[in-house]
Parts: sequence; structure tokens; C-alpha cells
Amino acid sequence: MSTAPQAASASPMPEGVTDPNYQPQPGRLGNLTVTQLHTLEKLKKELQEEGIFDEKRMDDAMLLRFLRARKFDLAKTKEMLLNAEKWRKEFGVDDIVKNFDFKEKVEVDKYYPQYYHKTDVDGRPVYIERLGKLDIKALYSITTQERQLQRLVLEYEKFLNERLPACSKACGHPVETSCTILDLGGVGLANFYRVKDYVMAASSIGQDRYPETMGKFYIINAPWAFTTVWMVIKPWLDEVTVRKIEILGGSYKDALLKQIPAQSLPKEFGGSCECQGGCSLSDAGPWNPTA
Repeated sequence: MSTAPQAASASPMPEGVTDPNYQPQPGRLGNLTVTQLHTLEKLKKELQEEGIFDEKRMDDAMLLRFLRARKFDLAKTKEMLLNAEKWRKEFGVDDIVKNFDFKEKVEVDKYYPQYYHKTDVDGRPVYIERLGKLDIKALYSITTQERQLQRLVLEYEKFLNERLPACSKACGHPVETSCTILDLGGVGLANFYRVKDYVMAASSIGQDRYPETMGKFYIINAPWAFTTVWMVIKPWLDEVTVRKIEILGGSYKDALLKQIPAQSLPKEFGGSCECQGGCSLSDAGPWNPTA
């Protein structure tokens, strides 16, 4: 058991913690200052008084994600949250969760693999996206940008409501973020610019509607031309997000294996996992014990 001292917190530890070494990071349950706790309570009270509070979705952990994204500025947090709620209604998130069926998933996987696969050393779900395999013509012959974004939102909802709770239970402490691998091997500038509208929309959804869900982010096989691409992408991202991104070339194996156990990392990235039928379609992880 860790003997490292922990600063006194104005909030109790979250329920369900069984890991004796768990020490929450600042701004999370179990590690809030008095001011942060009061801001959380005031936000909740104002949402309740205005009839906006959703008891099922807006737990303390969710509200704290938005507060951290706006550095505990109550007015800015509330504005961000209300905009996200307005977007949920306009985009039809609840209907997507109930009814959306991405029937083309297996075909899309051939041309633009995007998938969750097991966990890293901190218990986070690992998300992998292989932009280098993108065949934009083939992709949009079987799906549309709108359906891709609907799928993205469905995965974010599953991430929050299924994957993270399962990961938290498995490791005995709250897991609130993902570990992402973006593989750019084989990416050409022409391909990127054809899909940049989707990438921009997807990054906006992640930052503005599901804030504070990125933990680690590795960009691997970054080609020499990526400097140009990065200059396009970087302005879309906030400074906190940019600091979480590690850009690697072809020598990424050691960095990935330091964060992701070999048995959890697909073989094509230097790990030892070879799921039957392919890792990209296995959905293996604590959220899917039968995989």
C-alpha cells in the first residue's frame, strides 16, 4: 500500500474504490479544494433551479469533467454544458443510443479501422484509429460522413456508460479517460484533406461535448509531411489537449509497450495480441468479457 502523503480534500473519495494505492488527481472526487467543491455544488444547484439538471446523466464526475475543462469558472462551465445539452437534442443523441445501427461496421473496418481494444497500465480503454488505411472513395461508397459522426457519438456514449464503468470496476478505481493510438502510417496529404471536415467535426464533438475524456494520445508512424497536417489540426485543439499528445515516428514500439501491456496491444503495433477474427472487430476488454 502506498505511503505517499495526500493533501486533504474537501470531498470524500468516490464510491467503489478498492485499490488501496488510488490517489485521485486534482479536480476529481476525493481531491477537491473547498472552492472547487463549492463551485460544483453551485453549478448543480443552478441547473436544478433552472430545470436543466438530469439526475441520471449529470453525476458529480460528469459535472467535474466540464468544470475542469473550463478551469472551474462557473459561468464558462455552465455555458459549455448548456451548449452541449442543446447539441444533444439537435443531434438526436438519445435516439442514436436507442436506435442507431451501424450495419456497415465490418465493411468500414476495411477502409478506416476505428476501435476500442483492451486497456493500458492505468486501466484506460485503448482506442485505435488507423487513418493510414483510409480509402476515402471506398469508405463513402458504403457509408456517409453523417453516419460516421453518429457512430462516433454512439461510441462516446458507450465509452461513458459501459466501457469506463467496466474498466473502473476491473481496476478498483475510477477510470475517466482513454488511451488513444492514431496510426498515420501511409497517410498522404491528399487523403487527409479529403477527410479533414470529418476530422474537424469529430474533434469538436470530443472537445466540446465530451470534455476531459482524453488521457494519453499517441500519434505513430507520423510521416515527414505531418508537420503540415499538424499545423492544420493544432488550432482546433485546446492547449490541455495538445499537451497530452505525443508525436512519434516509426520508432514507437517501446513508448507504446511502456503504457500498454504486450497482451493488450495488437501485434501490428508491437504487442502480442492476435484476437480471433482480428483485434479491430473483437471489442475485447472488461466491458465485453465474452470477447
